[in-house]
Amino acid sequence: MPSNPPRPSPLYWLSNRPYLLLSLASLFWAGNIVLGHYAAGHVPPMTLSCIRWAGAFLTLLPFAWPHLKRDWPALRERLPLLVVLSATGFAINNALSYWGLQYTQALNALLIQSSGPLFVALWSLVFGMRLTGAQFIGIAISLAGVFTIILRGDFAAIASIRFNKGDVMVAGALLAFGLYSALMPRRPATHQLSLIAFTTGCGALLLLPFSVWEFSAGLTLKPDLLTIATLIFVVIFPSVLAYLCFNRGIALIGPNRAAPFFHLMPVFGSVMAILLLGEQPRLFHLIGYALVLAGVVIASRPTSAG
Repeated sequence: MPSNPPRPSPLYWLSNRPYLLLSLASLFWAGNIVLGHYAAGHVPPMTLSCIRWAGAFLTLLPFAWPHLKRDWPALRERLPLLVVLSATGFAINNALSYWGLQYTQALNALLIQSSGPLFVALWSLVFGMRLTGAQFIGIAISLAGVFTIILRGDFAAIASIRFNKGDVMVAGALLAFGLYSALMPRRPATHQLSLIAFTTGCGALLLLPFSVWEFSAGLTLKPDLLTIATLIFVVIFPSVLAYLCFNRGIALIGPNRAAPFFHLMPVFGSVMAILLLGEQPRLFHLIGYALVLAGVVIASRPTSAG
């Protein structure tokens, strides 16, 4: 009697669910935005970024080391591309985001974050990738949902928004991350642990001189519980887990179909405000959620070109 085939492990099952992986990445990054804004003034932005990626590298290294040794020839062959990925996806993106959160209002930051798919689409067009009609429509519908949530259903409020240097920094972070997303399909064919370990380690090295400059300027960590909690959270969730999820999601469905999942970040952010800060659910939350999810479904359909 033939034996039943072994059941796939939960980790294997998760690694082949791109929509769930990308949703988890957005959830972890939304938490990073909320905590980064809350912890502003406790941890200098360059130091926080450097510690974040150094911690992620050290966390991943024991698991990634065998793959790094095997994949090193492929990594070395594409070293310039990997340095660009490290700079755009880890060093520049992260440092500008934390820096900008010290100056911008939460409404502005969420509004700018919602434009992430547009930056990915821009870079995708630069590199010759085509967007389908469904992707354009999905991004537009999802963006309308984000506006509904951020503006609390009052679209007249958009006229009162004023952008400052923090907004420019957040937009610059998204521009860098859009380039990272568009370049990811060109990465060398290696184990994903090799790729993320190398890019987090390289990102930390790129940030180290700026962290030293902050320290020399008198900007140091405040030794309190908020600082410790912030460092632990950013190393584990928006760094190791989010990037593993995001990189795998892009590998499965491509950057253009993955980009609309950026729109879930303001959705998760508003949910956190409801659950953690006591904000009352309103009708505009429901309408916004429905529009965002509809846009994500339309833009990420398997029939769309990635």
